[in-house]
Amino acid sequence: MNARAPAVEPAGHPRESRFAVPDMHCAGCIAKIERLLPLQPGIFWGRVNFSGKTVTVSHADTLAEPDLIRAFEAIGFEAQPLQNAASLERSVALKRLIRALAVAGFAAMNVMLLSVSVWSGADGNSRNLFHWISALIAIPAVAFSGRPFFSSAFRALKAGTTNMDVPISIGVSLATGMSLYETIIGGEHAWFDGALMLLTFLLAGRVLDEMMRGRAASGAEALVRRTAPGAMRLGEKGESQWIAADALVVGDRLLVAAGERLATDAIIEQGTSRFDLSLLTGESAPVSAGPGDRVTAGTLNLDAPVTLRVTAVGEDRAIAAIARLMESAAQVRSRYVRLADRASRLYAPAVHLLAALSFAAWMMAGAGWHQSLLIAIAVLIITCPCALGLAVPVAQVVVCGSMMREGLLVKDGSALERLAQADEVLLDKTGTLTLGRPQPEGLDAIPEDKRPIARALAMASRHPLAIAIRQGLGGADVGPAQLSDIIEKAGEGVEARIDGTLVAMRRPRPGEVGSDEDDRTSVALDLGCEHPFIIRFADGLRPDASAALRQLAALGLPARIMSGDRAGAVALVGDALGIAWQGEMQPAEKMALLESEIAVGHRPLMVGDGLNDGPALAAAHVSMAPASASDVGQQAADIVFLGDSLLCLPKAVRAARATMRIVRENFALAIGYNILAVPLAMTGHVTPLVAALAMSTSSLIVIANSLRLRWAVK
Repeated sequence: MNARAPAVEPAGHPRESRFAVPDMHCAGCIAKIERLLPLQPGIFWGRVNFSGKTVTVSHADTLAEPDLIRAFEAIGFEAQPLQNAASLERSVALKRLIRALAVAGFAAMNVMLLSVSVWSGADGNSRNLFHWISALIAIPAVAFSGRPFFSSAFRALKAGTTNMDVPISIGVSLATGMSLYETIIGGEHAWFDGALMLLTFLLAGRVLDEMMRGRAASGAEALVRRTAPGAMRLGEKGESQWIAADALVVGDRLLVAAGERLATDAIIEQGTSRFDLSLLTGESAPVSAGPGDRVTAGTLNLDAPVTLRVTAVGEDRAIAAIARLMESAAQVRSRYVRLADRASRLYAPAVHLLAALSFAAWMMAGAGWHQSLLIAIAVLIITCPCALGLAVPVAQVVVCGSMMREGLLVKDGSALERLAQADEVLLDKTGTLTLGRPQPEGLDAIPEDKRPIARALAMASRHPLAIAIRQGLGGADVGPAQLSDIIEKAGEGVEARIDGTLVAMRRPRPGEVGSDEDDRTSVALDLGCEHPFIIRFADGLRPDASAALRQLAALGLPARIMSGDRAGAVALVGDALGIAWQGEMQPAEKMALLESEIAVGHRPLMVGDGLNDGPALAAAHVSMAPASASDVGQQAADIVFLGDSLLCLPKAVRAARATMRIVRENFALAIGYNILAVPLAMTGHVTPLVAALAMSTSSLIVIANSLRLRWAVK
């Protein structure tokens, strides 16, 4: 259906964007979106793809994604850019589970209050009234809150398989159905409260599990967002126009100003500037590039405007290739089967078998279908996997809260299980083992009367090394000198005059004393003296780096460095820490190394921070990143640590191993409970209500055991 045109055409050139809108459920939603969306400012039309639950929007190029999302909200729909559809789907699934939990919990509390009256001695018409009121509350609540289990069980049975949701669905449905039957015939007992209590505990475990599994956004999505949304395209006559990144084509000429990030891969035609490549290579120092040099999407132009010729767009860009590496690596890791999932494969068939045997045995004993069915229901309820369902997520939530208080943010609950299994550590250098903040050495050698000149030169540049020099010289006690004729040359440095004397902050020349003592980055300061002052920079190690590596080794996790930085700079850090190292590694090489380690049976913990570490973080068995990492590094990592100290690494490993001990104890408690309770239920000594209470007690025991993890992070 084509949307009707709005009364007033929006200003601006038309551009199309696609959004995921999962809350579309009927033809009325389609009509509402296509009728009301064009009435929002700046929107030409909207077209719905109902099967894919997406909407294509034609809008003025002056509107950004947040503006379009607000337009959807104005007409009552939640939308996200199509590349974020997976994140939106996870968010919607969690909201549905929370709503189901709220309904089940509220209904359970009310039905329990009515049951108290029955237990207190109500009989006859009063008891029947309370049962009917309970039925009116419980049946709609069970139908609504049980949907996550009913739909999952139906899909499994339709496919000819089974899962843990099948016995749950059968138990809840039979308990509710038999309770309704007892209510209709005026029976003495009904078990609506047991069915609702069962759903409440199960949904609580499901919500906790979903919260731990879900992520705000994937690393690949964050990676693509690091590029500029568009660029200034130059026409044949020199005119310029802003063009969206997805509208660029190979051969376009672009003008990129200083301070702008590149939208696509290109080759420099005119101009020279320095580019910050740290997100792609991990190299801490900017790189100078001029005519004929290639630059890639996502890098930052630091100094001067340059004219580029586009060489690759869309999926052909280097950053898109890294994103594909991350996605493929994440898919490999997503096939990891968690302990709880492995247990569920055996649990469901065993429960079905026990319930069926109970029913058949009592029927053969002459108990009749009513009594036999009640005993089978009691077996299903008492063996319901509430405790098993809570064993993992409760432990994860408790320990993650404790880890958060210690500055460790766990994004994926299964990461704790994988971290407990790790047997080696691979670390990036810049920003991971080091602070990623260059510290100048040699400033003390500058005479007091020359320090204001050095500070003035440093203040004339935005280069990270100039900023480090300015900070190293202090503030109030070192005021800048008055310079004239200040000129900054891209890739060369800053020069100026003071009282007619030429001064400069520049790149050291080959052979200058002190410039080639080691492989570290250095800057020469010409301050009107006979010789320049050579300022070398050290990227300081994180506090406690050596102690952290020793503790990791004591835990059975030897460490080594793999970095994209220069081999000489990596060697300095590796030798200082006494660990093996590899330098000048590309993202694909890091990923290949990790895959080779996993292929021979190792389970590596990867710790990195840059965009170039994204594929490696996704490919590793488990991964961590500092809070100072790029958005991509943080999104790809399973755990993010705050602060500068690396002692959080062994702390996280110890917490993960403690968590898995508690989880195994929880499974043992749940299985032990079943070993004791199932014979009682099968021999007819347990009613469905008592079974529900016993099941709830086992769940509370598992929760209490998991609370011990509050003190596990140390």
